[in-house]
Amino acid sequence: MKLEPIFHPPAEAEINERLKRVQARMAAEGLDRYVSFSPHNIYYLTNFANAVHERPFVLVIPRTGRPQFVVPKLELPHVRSRAVGDVELVSYFEFPAPAGRAWSDQFKALFNANERVGVESICPFQVYAEVPGERICTDIIDDVRMVKSDYEIGRHVYACALATDAHNLLLDSARPGLSMAEISGKARGAVVERLVRDNPTINPYATRVTVVFQPAAVSHDPHNFTNIDMRMEEGGPHVSIVNAEMNGYGAEVERTFFIGHVPEPAKKPFEIMMEGRRIAFETARPGELMSEVDRRVNDYFRRAGMGDRLLHRTGHGMGVTGHEAPFFAEGYDRSIEKGMCFTIEPGVYIEGVGGFRHSDTVLIGDEGPVTLTGGPLELEELTLPLRT
Repeated sequence: MKLEPIFHPPAEAEINERLKRVQARMAAEGLDRYVSFSPHNIYYLTNFANAVHERPFVLVIPRTGRPQFVVPKLELPHVRSRAVGDVELVSYFEFPAPAGRAWSDQFKALFNANERVGVESICPFQVYAEVPGERICTDIIDDVRMVKSDYEIGRHVYACALATDAHNLLLDSARPGLSMAEISGKARGAVVERLVRDNPTINPYATRVTVVFQPAAVSHDPHNFTNIDMRMEEGGPHVSIVNAEMNGYGAEVERTFFIGHVPEPAKKPFEIMMEGRRIAFETARPGELMSEVDRRVNDYFRRAGMGDRLLHRTGHGMGVTGHEAPFFAEGYDRSIEKGMCFTIEPGVYIEGVGGFRHSDTVLIGDEGPVTLTGGPLELEELTLPLRT
């Protein structure tokens, strides 16, 4: 399994191989065509990323042959400049449009009578209602995306290296009074500068860099980043977060850290979180159920008296986004496979004390998780000196 960083766009052979995998699944499910609306799935199969507003972009994939991409006429030059692989462009003039000239008229003309058509579970009703034939809800592209090619692994390796650098910059800058706005702008700017230096043609629609933190007063509420003026404090626990899509591939790294000293009530929860993390890394091996990883972690947390301090699953998938399937979650009974990419991030949250969570992006290898992100892990390393 190669772990060399890659930052160039996919070759046509890479896109063709993805399409073959999707079409093989279509054949196995007895589908004549597959309809994709998800911008992330379209990006995966075409290398085209865009902000989709009211004008629909819809990819229609036949069981054999090249896909057909229904797009607004005004976007044709844009699609041609970015798309990789053999795809037929089917344009419509505008939305809304008179009867006979709407996007849906062009779309429906691509189908034969009485076909079995796969449709994504997140397909909007606007598109679903126009699909002719027998409609079958199935998430083939999402499933195919779960196991990464060598090219995709290289893209994740690159993205994780940049995310780690951004996170190290956050920790190196940590001091009481540092605001989220200040460190976020500094770290994001460094990442984007590196992305553009390595590949001046990065797609801003496939690039998103989030660098934030929470001080102890807020870190028990893991998704509360509503105050851009939140500031670091002496003590902790603080929780840092770098979650990004680096020109189309995701990375995440997070840490629980302290400034100056560790409050006594925070020491035991930190230890418990770290043991939950160890259990996750030990359990996440090819062939194991993803639900079992989460169950073992959660059972330990419950035994440790943290059953009512759990707010989320052990981890989620990474791919062309920074947050997607598959999941380390109880009830998600899917087997782990070599080449899958996840976060491992079990956490516990205690109001009045704070949140405790490390997150790393990992690739599943022959023997288990291979960590792609980096940074300090232990309490001593994450007790940062007081700086002014």
